[in-house]
Amino acid sequence: MNKLGLLLITLFLALQGLKAQDTIVLSHDVAAQSFHSPKRATLLAMIPGAGQAYNHKYWKMPIVYAGFGTTLYFAITNGSDYRLYRDAYDYKTGFKTNVSQHAIDESEKYSEDNLITLRDYYRGNMELSWILTAAWYLLQIIDANVDAHFFYYDVGDDLTLHIEPQWNTMNERVNNIGMYNNIGLSLILNF
Repeated sequence: MNKLGLLLITLFLALQGLKAQDTIVLSHDVAAQSFHSPKRATLLAMIPGAGQAYNHKYWKMPIVYAGFGTTLYFAITNGSDYRLYRDAYDYKTGFKTNVSQHAIDESEKYSEDNLITLRDYYRGNMELSWILTAAWYLLQIIDANVDAHFFYYDVGDDLTLHIEPQWNTMNERVNNIGMYNNIGLSLILNF
């Protein structure tokens, strides 16, 4: 089994254990079928962009696809350059004779040390691009899950924070010192 298949199976099994405590009270006129499920959003997000569509965040779908397009572009182009310089090095050292004309031209242009450096550079970039692609995939799944949890969250117009200074004077005797003062801030958050 390849690594991607194993990763997807592991991710699917891990998501089966996710349980969210639903604190939303549905009124009697809302059908149970219309309840917005974070688990369903997470499972749909296995298909890139489907979780965002389920959450009615259609504006995020182009961002998801642009992220995949960018990371996949760099993974593919760096992989192509890696294979080119790998073949050029193999041709230069006599390990491989059946290579493209472009690889032969590159092998004549650079020394063995330069070809090793170029090969390793593009290999590192290719691997980093694939890691970033996987991270972007997980990020869009997490985004769909978080949006689903906040689907019914109501942000009213009265979202304010009041900050007031406070000065308290206490007339008690503490350790025979006498009176003492407290200075602080009072934070009142309305939401």
